[in-house]
Amino acid sequence: MIPLFVRLAVVFVIGAFLGSLANWAIYALAWRPRRISPWSRLEPGASPRGRLDRMPVLGWFALSREAEVHGRGFWIRPLFLEFGFGIALAALYWWEVARLGLIAGQVNVAVAAPMWPVHLQFFSHTILLCWMLAASFIDIDEKIIPDEITVTGTLIGLILATLAPISLLPYVATRPAPAVVSYVLVGMNGAQAVGPMGDLLWLEPVTAVAPRPWQAARGVLTGWPGLAIGLCCYWLWCFALAPRIWRGRRGAGFALRLIASRVGREFNRPPLRWLLGFGSSGIIVVWALSEYAWVGLLSALIGLVGSGGIVWAVRLIGTAALRREAMGFGDVTLMMMVGTFVGWQAGLIAFFLAPFAGLFIGIAQFVLRRDDVIPYGPFLCLATVAVIVAWAPIWTWAQPMFAMGGLVPAVIVVCLAMLGVMLAIWRMIKLALFGREAE
Repeated sequence: MIPLFVRLAVVFVIGAFLGSLANWAIYALAWRPRRISPWSRLEPGASPRGRLDRMPVLGWFALSREAEVHGRGFWIRPLFLEFGFGIALAALYWWEVARLGLIAGQVNVAVAAPMWPVHLQFFSHTILLCWMLAASFIDIDEKIIPDEITVTGTLIGLILATLAPISLLPYVATRPAPAVVSYVLVGMNGAQAVGPMGDLLWLEPVTAVAPRPWQAARGVLTGWPGLAIGLCCYWLWCFALAPRIWRGRRGAGFALRLIASRVGREFNRPPLRWLLGFGSSGIIVVWALSEYAWVGLLSALIGLVGSGGIVWAVRLIGTAALRREAMGFGDVTLMMMVGTFVGWQAGLIAFFLAPFAGLFIGIAQFVLRRDDVIPYGPFLCLATVAVIVAWAPIWTWAQPMFAMGGLVPAVIVVCLAMLGVMLAIWRMIKLALFGREAE
């Protein structure tokens, strides 16, 4: 019953504080940390900071006095970041909660959704946007994405999907009976909404098998095969976090043995030992005790591998075709984090949209500076935001493709093969134009 303008004002303030958290992470978690955030320790020569200095947005006007320490105009970007994130979060709240923008566009009738699930979805997207904001600006500044951001974000995504599966992206399903995780959608007259064929409308999360119903594969997903899939997805994420370098000069066999030895050593000491042990135990407990929670956790785990795996595959193919590192591994772990929040379907769409976000900038940078190395993380994040905001029309359009089941992986494999050929041709064009490979 709280007026909308009051809620938007509160969300703006929360967004500004989260922007302050992102600012702290951008400078504190960078490869070359800087004590710019008012929440960091003081840089030598800086005056003590008070409560006003730690106020989002307004505090940066006072902190401008430290220009001699941090550089002229250092405070402008963090100020606009906090203000902009507050505005963006308020706009997202208006779209997701007040307008039901992610739900209403999936049906042809006016509906009202229960507020609790809608707020959970907004809460999930708020966390994801905050973590992506920090990752994007660190990637812009230093062309790296710290594990401190992607690991914590991934764990939060997995926990949130377990505790509240409805926090995943919404799917308006038409069926006579509810699913394991579903909420009633009602029409404007207060009665339960019905579809064109007379079936009821239910608000559900986009599960790992959507748009097919969870019940269609319930025996597999809730049985031992489902547990094996969930554990393998989690173990693959842990493997991705382990340091490893391919040293193929002495043959592939030696390189693989060296990687296995290094990964095994990392798994036997913190923090990977804790992640592997506690995470695997938690997955088994959730699988054994609650199908409701298992729907969300397994969907997030498959989303982790589906979203990050496509980037990992592109990285391997691109490196082989271009004979240089085609994409940083931080982009892989970033999309793994994104997949736990939005699922593999939305993650896959975001990945294929990301090149359009970075195409213009990449071409301009290559032409003007002969530099084809651009931070790709921000474009993955921009594409993810676009998919979330435009989820209703995107999901309506994409459902028939994802309903094809086994045909989807085959299409992805063909696209990856075509990508490898295109990159190899691009490398030959660069050699022909410049007589050498770009540095």
